Amino acid sequence: MSESIVLRTVGGMLFPYILVYGLYVQMHGEIGPGGGFQAGILIAAAFILHSLLFSPQGTDRLLPRRLVDIAMCSGVLLYIGTGVLCMLMGGYFLDYSVLIPSDPAYAEALGMTLVEIGVGLTVASVILTMVRKIRGEAT
Repeated sequence: MSESIVLRTVGGMLFPYILVYGLYVQMHGEIGPGGGFQAGILIAAAFILHSLLFSPQGTDRLLPRRLVDIAMCSGVLLYIGTGVLCMLMGGYFLDYSVLIPSDPAYAEALGMTLVEIGVGLTVASVILTMVRKIRGEAT
């Protein structure tokens, strides 16, 4: 697929738009359709498209494997850390209202955003890792 100049040109032009749309879905997930899982899939799809069109090595230069591994762990830690913080502040796991007791509505939005970012990071990283494993690439 990477031999076609038309596919490389169009795919290269679509890459940033797919990323921006993934970030849009990520940041508006708590107030509308979408969220961390959908955003993670979109972001992973953008990098998969890039690797199909320009080579896996080019994508590794753009997004190093070490960064993918760090994002995967950070996403899980962000999700769990938000829940544990809620518990430490006297609430239940993921009871966001205790994060900012003076403004529970803002605390809910903040907590959901943190959790959705954690899910998005984890999903994108896991999908990218799975694709690399399926291709038989060494880690």
